[in-house]
Amino acid sequence: MILLTGSNGFIGSELYKTQSSLFKIVSRHQKGIDCFKVQSIDSETNWNGAFDNIHCIIHLAGLAHSSCHTAEELYEVNTRGTLKLAEDAVNAGVRRFIFVSSIGVNGSVTKSLPFNSNSKPAPHNNYSLSKLKAEQELLELARNTGLEVVIVRPTLVYGVNAPGNFGLLTKLVKKSPVLPFGLVNNKRSFISVKNLCDLLLVCAKHESAPGHVFLASDGEPISTKEFTNAITKGLGKSVYQLPIPLWCMRFGARLVGKKSISEQLLDNLEVDSSNIFDVLGWVPPYSMEQVMSSLSKE
Repeated sequence: MILLTGSNGFIGSELYKTQSSLFKIVSRHQKGIDCFKVQSIDSETNWNGAFDNIHCIIHLAGLAHSSCHTAEELYEVNTRGTLKLAEDAVNAGVRRFIFVSSIGVNGSVTKSLPFNSNSKPAPHNNYSLSKLKAEQELLELARNTGLEVVIVRPTLVYGVNAPGNFGLLTKLVKKSPVLPFGLVNNKRSFISVKNLCDLLLVCAKHESAPGHVFLASDGEPISTKEFTNAITKGLGKSVYQLPIPLWCMRFGARLVGKKSISEQLLDNLEVDSSNIFDVLGWVPPYSMEQVMSSLSKE
């Protein structure tokens, strides 16, 4: 059985739905034979009794990137909380630990070549730094104990009810027949929640997965213009992409204090996910069109 943290989140709830019988969940709210209740996940969490019949952990829970969390709070939950879970799991005989990290560990923008599993980390905020530190602690624990650690750094995850930038773009497409991305020809990597969940399940059972860092994506990067066109098609709407110069959008974003959002929409963030196929033989089972078609059913 697999112990799943973060089962109430966007990715965790989708993963649980795929095959609920595989999982014992960690939750602050639910109760039941296949649920382990905790108040929080940090360096003081009591995991006694959590690991009965558990051979693998998929760790999704953590504090998300937000201005309301301090660097210390992020470190306490995302780094120390992750390590406490892993240490207690080792002591209970759990064999494998899959840590869902963040592409932010590599950086926020690719300047020339795509990021790959060997790229030097360059975390760009306290959130991604807390994830990197957790990765490092887990790999050290693996070296000392033999715990089978798998690290997955997803790119932007999209799908029905996705939060963050995807949710904002979906709302924008629903409300406006005009978008400003007509001249945006950047390259950004994405992964659907369905593909990510499939990959995590493969990582849980494949004998070659331990010891690897996987930068998870659907494959070929696309532009923000193409991505929003895909959302539009999935919603069954039509939209006109205005040819607004990039410098104009960047300047406007700076004026209203939204520089980081403009970077996420206009700059490149491309990853090379080829080692996932090389190591696991995994290819994304769902196309972007298939996943986006579900948006009209919301």
